[in-house]
Amino acid sequence: MFAMGSVFSTPAFAQDGEDKIVGSLGGETITQRDLALTVSEMGDQLGQVPPEQQQFAALMALIDIKLLAAKARENGLDEDEEFKKRAKFLEDRALHNILFRKDVIDGITDEEVRARYDKEVAATPAENEVKAAHILVEKEEEAKEIIKALDEGADFAELAKEKSTGPSGPQGGDLGYFTKGRMVPEFEEAAFALDSGSYTKEPVQTQFGYHVILVKDIRPVQPPAYEQVQQQIRAALLREKYFNYIKELRASADINIEDEALKAAYDKAVAEQEAQ
Repeated sequence: MFAMGSVFSTPAFAQDGEDKIVGSLGGETITQRDLALTVSEMGDQLGQVPPEQQQFAALMALIDIKLLAAKARENGLDEDEEFKKRAKFLEDRALHNILFRKDVIDGITDEEVRARYDKEVAATPAENEVKAAHILVEKEEEAKEIIKALDEGADFAELAKEKSTGPSGPQGGDLGYFTKGRMVPEFEEAAFALDSGSYTKEPVQTQFGYHVILVKDIRPVQPPAYEQVQQQIRAALLREKYFNYIKELRASADINIEDEALKAAYDKAVAEQEAQ
């Protein structure tokens, strides 16, 4: 019998890296590694369990699984053809995952991720972004009066707070930095045509009304920091390596799909993967 004292013994779960025996069931030992595997395989069911309770939940689940599995064997269910097919699939999937981790995931180094980041940054075309503010009004004449006031030395931010109907008005019309493609075309064209420190001398009409635009600064677009995108780059490398790995295996395998519709769909999917 399994010793119930082990279930509630906190020290049994204290050392995650050690394959420590935490109990037994019918003479078969249950180890720390068994619990870790249970947590890994039952992520959907155990994912909502608080971390400090996961190993206990895994232990309870593992005991239930082993008890029912033993009963199933007593009933001869392990000889059932449906079981054998399912067991073969689970074995194949487990081997797939182990090989994937060994030959793909573990093969990607931090240096490789950094090298891809540097390559992508170097290949990105140079682009500027502008820091702008605007004053939005309903009528063209109002915009012309604002431009006249600016020509006479009025403060842009104060005019924006007083006159602008846009949501940025209370902040002096400030829109922060933006790149091309972020604003409506008419606004963007006018903003990127200005020098730093200058404003539009004619009202700029969009579907929102009439704008007077001030460009405060122009600077080159900065690439995202390595720390922000390293996981995305690692994921991209994983996909590439996996597709290349499986491509080699497919080339040497005897794959025959009898169903015409499934064959067409499979061939299309493989072609799309190889084209990436």
